[in-house]
Amino acid sequence: MYSAMVTDAARPGPYVYPSAQSVGVEGTGRATVGAERCDLTADALDRAGLDKAGLDRAGLDRAGHAVWRHYLRGHATVVRALEAELLAERQLSLAAYDVLAELAGAPERRMRMTELADAVLLSRSGVTRMVDRLERLGLVTRGRVAEDGRGIAATLTDEGQEQLSGASVTHLAAVQRHFVNQLDETDLRDLRRISRRLAGGPAD
Repeated sequence: MYSAMVTDAARPGPYVYPSAQSVGVEGTGRATVGAERCDLTADALDRAGLDKAGLDRAGLDRAGHAVWRHYLRGHATVVRALEAELLAERQLSLAAYDVLAELAGAPERRMRMTELADAVLLSRSGVTRMVDRLERLGLVTRGRVAEDGRGIAATLTDEGQEQLSGASVTHLAAVQRHFVNQLDETDLRDLRRISRRLAGGPAD
């Protein structure tokens, strides 16, 4: 039975807005942020050295920033719930699940490490550490790319595919429960359009 817990160093925490000094990168390469909240109140503006005139000069939209705060809170809430269920039922973090899922969908279940890092939004060092953990558990293997002899590729093993299959049941049910079921058809359509626009793709 699969019993070792595969986790990454970063955990979804309470919503915060990063200051220039507080942004950092933890073990997986995921960004983490400090404790400066994005509250456009008088106290917050004073702490930031801004008054109302400075806010206007910066061209900041209070309503837009309020939407941004709600977006981050909603995202963090859902991600925290998804990871909690994966860890509790499958001893697998979301980052580890993402790596296994990307490999499963790749030709021959193999991806170059650089491509894998880009696909799962981890730094190169972060994906290396994650693959190290998964390799020790027998879920992936790693070796040189035969085509050029220089690049390193990760390959999903049969045991990794089996672990992913079980974890997918937990993950997709959690996505349905914590995300899809919370929205109506209009919400989903609008969110799809907005998300595609933010990702740089066509909005429709």
